[in-house]
Amino acid sequence: MAFPCKLGQSLTYLKHNEKLLEWNSIDADNKTWFKTVFTITKKTIEAHSSDEISNTLLRLLQIAKEKNPTFLNYGGKVTTHLEFPKEFGLGSSSTLIANIALWANINPYELLWEGFSGSGYDIACANSFNPLLYQLTNNIPKTTLVQINYDFSDQLFFVYLNKKQNSREGIAQYRKKGTINSSIIDEISEISEATAMATSLASFELLLNKHEDIISALLDIHTIKTTYFSDYNGCIKSLGAWGGDFVLATGAPEYVKKYFSEKGFKIIIPFEDMVL
Repeated sequence: MAFPCKLGQSLTYLKHNEKLLEWNSIDADNKTWFKTVFTITKKTIEAHSSDEISNTLLRLLQIAKEKNPTFLNYGGKVTTHLEFPKEFGLGSSSTLIANIALWANINPYELLWEGFSGSGYDIACANSFNPLLYQLTNNIPKTTLVQINYDFSDQLFFVYLNKKQNSREGIAQYRKKGTINSSIIDEISEISEATAMATSLASFELLLNKHEDIISALLDIHTIKTTYFSDYNGCIKSLGAWGGDFVLATGAPEYVKKYFSEKGFKIIIPFEDMVL
């Protein structure tokens, strides 16, 4: 189960007849955080620098061109604009991949899987305006939109843990576990479906805690509540690459804000402010 965020990332492309593609990435403070230049020909794309970000971007553009040879036959100026702080990890890579795929008129999941890795749920989020259930079977993604009407949403908060998790590292850690028993997958699927239909905070918390316990046992690591917030009077759910970026915390607004602020976690975002 996944919730698209209100804040995302845009990409604009202004074509010109020169062979250079100027790339400029703008952060949420309207400051340039990355710039590079590529040379464009009808058959190849070449980078002018060899840093990690340039190499990753080059690979994505090359894959897109392989998928659609008519893509990017001209130079131009590209500007990407993040709407959230890039250290938040709310999908800077997935929204970029989705935007490049839309620009190149190719399948975004194929671009993800050939350029990176992952289930693709974040790609589904990048292209959705609704919460969704995501399923991947034999590399075929299936997205089911769901209507969420939590009357307890005022007691749900996203708390930033003051660090950015590397999603690829989290995925690699998970894959070291090998094949996952199908009964566990079925149980998690049932939890996801039930979470979408939860009618009370108590039932919602019960489902999240059950999910935390399953993943904790599966990955052989303690839940984040056990590790850092054992005295918290409510539910704390890990998100994304398990254990990084944000957690979802439940509780009365005054208590949630007081508890986490006193522990040094000042960025506390209400559910309704985060979720699209």
